Amino acid sequence: MQLLKDREIGVMFWAGRDPVETVRELKALGARCGQIGIAGDFPLAGAAAQWKAALQAEDFPVVTAFCAYTGESYADIPTVQRTVGFIPRQTRAEREQRTYAVSDFARDVGIPSIATHIGFVPEDSSDADYLVVREMVRHVCDHAAKNKQTFALETGQEPAETLRQFFIDVNRENLGINFDPANMILYGTGDPIDALGVLAQHIISVHCKDGDWPPKGVAGALGEEKPLGQGSVGMDRFIKKLKSINFKGPLNIEREVPDQAQRLRDIAMGVKLLEKLRG
Repeated sequence: MQLLKDREIGVMFWAGRDPVETVRELKALGARCGQIGIAGDFPLAGAAAQWKAALQAEDFPVVTAFCAYTGESYADIPTVQRTVGFIPRQTRAEREQRTYAVSDFARDVGIPSIATHIGFVPEDSSDADYLVVREMVRHVCDHAAKNKQTFALETGQEPAETLRQFFIDVNRENLGINFDPANMILYGTGDPIDALGVLAQHIISVHCKDGDWPPKGVAGALGEEKPLGQGSVGMDRFIKKLKSINFKGPLNIEREVPDQAQRLRDIAMGVKLLEKLRG
């Protein structure tokens, strides 16, 4: 497998289609590596061998397996609070087991990190949900450590200081952050460049994603995702800040829109923008 250069351009993509066709499509856009998303209903049996063979044949490193869960919805902020990650009580047990299964899939493929949205972390560290989720994250970290993996939490659903305190409380060496600057804006939780400084020492992977702030006066609304360079993140500021904190990992473009043709066009534009900005 190829050795990646500093801040190599990658892409966040989802398993579900033919592995070889998927990877060739991404390479044609200019991506040289990526993160693979594993939906909650994606069948894992037998999948690791297929993906490992395809990635090796195409010389395409995957740095993270991102775990999503059945029943999650990102329709608006209240819906995210009710359905996403480890916070919803009724789905905790099955989602913990699913995360272990994705970790084992990643181990068999040769992927060194897993990641997920754990949901809105309560700001009160004595909150019952905070305490239970902290223990779940410890358990996942310990499972991932047995597989020689890191476990990354994605940013955006709580302010940077709340997430930093949660990290201190979890107290696991293999816990990290997948930093998504657009999420800070979409959820209205803070300036992403400031947050990047707060969380710098914990960041092990990033998404390059753009978006605009939630509309004013609309309670519970999320902001709108935009093509890279067309939102409020300020991708030039973001890349400069990554350089200043000495982040050298892949710049993984994430673009989630229903229209696949538009998604591919936007990723291709994002590749060209990042090639220019990274120097």
